[in-house]
Amino acid sequence: MSGHTPVLLQETLELLAPAPGEVFLDGTTGGGGHAAAIAARIGPRGFLVCADADPSMLEIAGGELKAFPWVLLVHADFADLDILREAAGGRAFDGALLDLGISSLQLDDPARGFSFREEAPLDMRRDPGGGGTTAAEILRDAREKELADLFYRFGEERFSRRIARAVVERRKREPIRTTTGLAELVSSAIPRRAWPRDIHPATRVFQALRIAVNRELASLAAFLDAIPRHLSPGGRVAVISFHSLEDRLVKTAFRRQAAGEGEGEATLERMTRKPVVPSEREARENPRARSAKLRAARRRDGGEIA
Repeated sequence: MSGHTPVLLQETLELLAPAPGEVFLDGTTGGGGHAAAIAARIGPRGFLVCADADPSMLEIAGGELKAFPWVLLVHADFADLDILREAAGGRAFDGALLDLGISSLQLDDPARGFSFREEAPLDMRRDPGGGGTTAAEILRDAREKELADLFYRFGEERFSRRIARAVVERRKREPIRTTTGLAELVSSAIPRRAWPRDIHPATRVFQALRIAVNRELASLAAFLDAIPRHLSPGGRVAVISFHSLEDRLVKTAFRRQAAGEGEGEATLERMTRKPVVPSEREARENPRARSAKLRAARRRDGGEIA
C-alpha cells in the first residue's frame, strides 16, 4: 500500500457508480487509492486509464494497481484528453475523475520543493524531467508587479504587493533558492498580527507558485471544456478540488454546460447542486480532506461524441 488515503472515496464512488465492463479515466492517479477502488468495480471486462503528470506518482501507483491488469498507466497531463482517449482504444469514457491539488506523497518528499517543512530547492514541477520553469526561476525573473499579481490571483494573498516587494529587494542581494528561505521571507513581509491562525503565513504564496509552475488552472479549464465530448451518453465526471479557485472553475463549467451556454445544446446535467464535503470524522482522521469539495455531472443522452 502507498500509505495515501483517498479523499471522499465513498462519496466519489457513489456519484461515479463504476460498473462492470465500463471504461474509466483517473486523470490524477496520485497514490492510486481512488483508481484501485474504481478498478475493482469495473472488473476484468472494464478498462481504466490512469494518468499523472508526475512520473514518480505513477511508479507508486503501479504497486497499488498491479493486481488489476485492465489498468493502463499513462504519463500525461489530464488535459491531454485526446491522448488519454487514444490510450483507451478510442472509446469514450463512462466515468472520469480528477482529484486536484498536491498529493501528501509529493508534500512528504522534501526534494520536490512543494513544502516549507524542510529545506529544499524551490522546484515545484510535477514532472522535473519534463523541462519547464521552476519556482526559483519565477522568483528570479518576474517583475515586481507580475509577482504581486501572481500571488494575488493564484494564492488570494492580500499582502501580495508587500511580499513581491520583499522578494525583489532580497534577490538584489542574493538568489531565493530554498523553500525555507522563501517561507521566512514571506513571514517577515506580513505583519505578525495579520498572520493567519490556521495555516503557515507562506501557504498562499507556495500555492500560487505551484499553480503557476504547473499551469494547473489552465489545465483544469481545458479539461472541463473538453470532457463532455469524451464521455459516453450517461457518462459521469467528478472533480475533487481543494481551494476556491479550482472549485469556482468546476462550478462555473458544469453550470454553463448544463445550461447550454456557448456553442451547441446542453451537454451535461449537474449531479451535485452544492459541493459534497467530508464528514466530520473524515476531516478529523485525514487532515488533507478538510478543504475538499466534490462536484459531479453526467453527460446527457443523445448528441454526438467526438
